[in-house]
Amino acid sequence: MTRILGIDPGLHLTGYALVDLATRGLEPALVEAGVIRLSRSLGLEKRLAQLHADLSALIEEFHPQELAVEKLYAHYKHPRTAILMAHARGVILLAAQERGLAIIHLPSTEVKKAITGFGHASKQQMQRAVQAQCRLAEMPSPPDVADAIAIALTHGRRTALARLG
Repeated sequence: MTRILGIDPGLHLTGYALVDLATRGLEPALVEAGVIRLSRSLGLEKRLAQLHADLSALIEEFHPQELAVEKLYAHYKHPRTAILMAHARGVILLAAQERGLAIIHLPSTEVKKAITGFGHASKQQMQRAVQAQCRLAEMPSPPDVADAIAIALTHGRRTALARLG
């Protein structure tokens, strides 16, 4: 069995989801999902340290073998946002590398297309699709949780298909 940790990076909320991929079968099973909340009152350096500590603890608790993370997207109108997000993404990659996890980078448009059929789906469309596919009683909230689940599911399904080869 392979355990995959999906991460939706953020400096305030970082979504995470763990799925298990059985040796046989196509559909990954959702194990756990949530958010790492970082206090806006902390300076950037302290938020990054908190993200590293919280993510490291999550990895130690759940023992994933792989980490799937959303690729950085930079919109030309908001370059500062991309730079700040790169800090969080770098800490996530560091925590995964320190623990020997395989790291997979997925573009958000590919994840959205894999989950909803549309590469530019809205946050609410993603939440509804994840709710339906995981048979959840409620929509995952905040949207960062749904995004992390979608990232983990997308990688898990691709891995399962590759095994069938």
